[in-house]
Amino acid sequence: MAVLINQEEGLKRMMNNKKLYVKLLSKFKTSTNLDELRDSIAAQDYEKAQIAAHTLKGISGNLSLMALYEQSISIESQIKNRSLDESAITALTDCFNDTMRVIDEVIAVNG
Repeated sequence: MAVLINQEEGLKRMMNNKKLYVKLLSKFKTSTNLDELRDSIAAQDYEKAQIAAHTLKGISGNLSLMALYEQSISIESQIKNRSLDESAITALTDCFNDTMRVIDEVIAVNG
């Protein structure tokens, strides 16, 4: 299984400010990007879906949520090419849920 969160890298991006990192992880937990992405795909609004995928990719990259970042790259590419594989959405959702569990652990230890 891929590394879900690279805390060391995430902290470096926050200039080793644990409080800021935990705050941003907490904020990410309340984001609706995945829901927006799935809703846009269901509505076949690929422009909105691509924006949601790009946003999810950017945020997960900035927070060093590595597996989610990789999944987001794949989804964004598939949406751009109009070749979206349903199993990719399932994989993204599973990865998102796994990442959320690890975020909870990181917050519990560092919060």
